[in-house]
Amino acid sequence: MQIFGVDIGGSGIKGAPVDLDRGDLAQERCKVLTPHPATPDAVADGVKQVVDHFGWTGPVGVTFPGVVTDGTTIRTAANVDKSWIDTDARVLLGDRLGGLPVTVVNDADAAGVAEMHFGAGRHHRGTVVMLTFGTGIGSAVFVDGVLVPNTELGHLELHGHEAEKRASSKAREDHDLSWEEWAGRVQTYLAHVEMLFSPELFVIGGGVSRKSHKFLPHIKGIKAEIVPAELQNNAGIVGAAMRAATAV
Repeated sequence: MQIFGVDIGGSGIKGAPVDLDRGDLAQERCKVLTPHPATPDAVADGVKQVVDHFGWTGPVGVTFPGVVTDGTTIRTAANVDKSWIDTDARVLLGDRLGGLPVTVVNDADAAGVAEMHFGAGRHHRGTVVMLTFGTGIGSAVFVDGVLVPNTELGHLELHGHEAEKRASSKAREDHDLSWEEWAGRVQTYLAHVEMLFSPELFVIGGGVSRKSHKFLPHIKGIKAEIVPAELQNNAGIVGAAMRAATAV
């Protein structure tokens, strides 16, 4: 079974048909740059460009980098234009895609669902926290495999700063940090999240997951096991398609 997944990020919009039997992309993904400003109409045009690239005519799952309630209404928009707030994303994107059925889900929640089913979190019970490091920091919290949606732990305050402003992948680039320097910031953040949730496992996702060997060895003192996402930066696409499949 194949369903289309789209992952909207602060820097790029990427998508592909997903093979839900294997939990992997069925074709090489298409990516376009996220427009700036990332208004609803401009981002919807980017989603349409990605979907049209494959001539897709079936259900589409779409991730959004913010809180999504009832699979439709956008409640926060930290890393895209604030005009997204209170937008009915399912209607907007469905109309832009010519009436295709659309399911919308928080981006980190989608990535976490994919990792729990197909990747690093499978077979893990107890509390698992997936953290995606990119333009911001996304989070997905699972208790015995059940998702606690829209946790948005990247916005925790840490030493007087919003955590994602100090420890995201974008922060590493903006502050020209070495991998070891950035790992120190990530370690401080993980220790804070661990204090709050006491997880058995941290899964580290986002684009940095494919470079985990550069920073994970520098992270010390965390009691939970820390592993990179097995689906790497495709986890959001896979998770979006999984959510769309349950809505079909």
